Amino acid sequence: MSSEAAELEITQARSEEAECPSCGGSFQFNPATRNLKCPYCEFESDIADPADGEEQIVQEMDFSEAANLNGYDWGTDKKSVICGSCAGESIYDSLQIADVCPYCDSNQLMEATIDNALSPNGVIPFGITTNQAADKFGAWLKRRWFTPRAAKENTRPDSFRGVYLPHWTFDSKTASRYTAKYGKDRVVKGADGKDKTVTDWYVTQGFYQEFIDDHLVLATTRHDERMLSKIRPFDQTKSKVYDKQYLAGYVAERYSVGIEDGWKQAQKEIHDHLVSRVTSDIERKHSSNHVKDVKLAVSHSDIMYKYLMLPIWLSSFKYKGKLYQFAVNGQTGKVGGTAPLSALRVAIATAAAIIIISALVWLSYKI
Repeated sequence: MSSEAAELEITQARSEEAECPSCGGSFQFNPATRNLKCPYCEFESDIADPADGEEQIVQEMDFSEAANLNGYDWGTDKKSVICGSCAGESIYDSLQIADVCPYCDSNQLMEATIDNALSPNGVIPFGITTNQAADKFGAWLKRRWFTPRAAKENTRPDSFRGVYLPHWTFDSKTASRYTAKYGKDRVVKGADGKDKTVTDWYVTQGFYQEFIDDHLVLATTRHDERMLSKIRPFDQTKSKVYDKQYLAGYVAERYSVGIEDGWKQAQKEIHDHLVSRVTSDIERKHSSNHVKDVKLAVSHSDIMYKYLMLPIWLSSFKYKGKLYQFAVNGQTGKVGGTAPLSALRVAIATAAAIIIISALVWLSYKI
């Protein structure tokens, strides 16, 4: 499916394409069966695979062509959305690209086309149901050693909200010239006759190449990146060519971080990754104990991107009046978020650590 066709399906969804043929209700994507299911009469319909001649896998797109587009950040702009089922009109945040009608619960929403906007070319469908997400959360909370027992036993999450969040992925052939210092430790006798360790430092330089594949960047500023980073990775090999039917019954959000800003963020993260890889490479080549002052000059070529919609369950719970937010990876079930801390348990763990360290120090002097 072409990018233009995908955008057309997002912005001009036809009502009959999401309508249950049995009762006329709105289909929803069912993660358990990977098909469309009517929540009213339970009629099910398969999502057809791409036809012969159409794209079978999510295609990498040329970044140099996309970078010529403008108009990425919709900010807090609003848009008018018409329900294809009841004709009700609602005003939405312009970043939302799929939702349900507040009047009739239909997901047959239509909106005006936005110029100069990129559209998704891939989606990872939900594979975890609401109940499974709740079970994953319960298991995750019980594993929090510092969380009070009362919180583990009595906490119930608010209703889960399934969302598709926008992400960029980037491929790049990197070539880096580097300079650095590496150190080798040796033991010498000090003036007091005791052994001490000294480090001899050497200057090195070199060339390092690496292909970066599918580096992921969150394309929205509306959600907590630190929390979402805890539920990664996603298996991008399981992504599907974009089809609006996968979004049926879920909220989906357009990107607010444009592709150029996304690439700038990716370059920073790739640079940090390359510094780590070069550091390890130097340690291996020179059998060194330390590496410092690594400086890289990185060049990128053959930059490609994908615009993916990734499935995430969002929810929260309250404990003693405080709100705790968490997320569940809609593909793998991995949970990330914050949980209450027991001051008593933290104090016990801290005291135990101090006792153990003190005992080890005492033993080292005795040996």
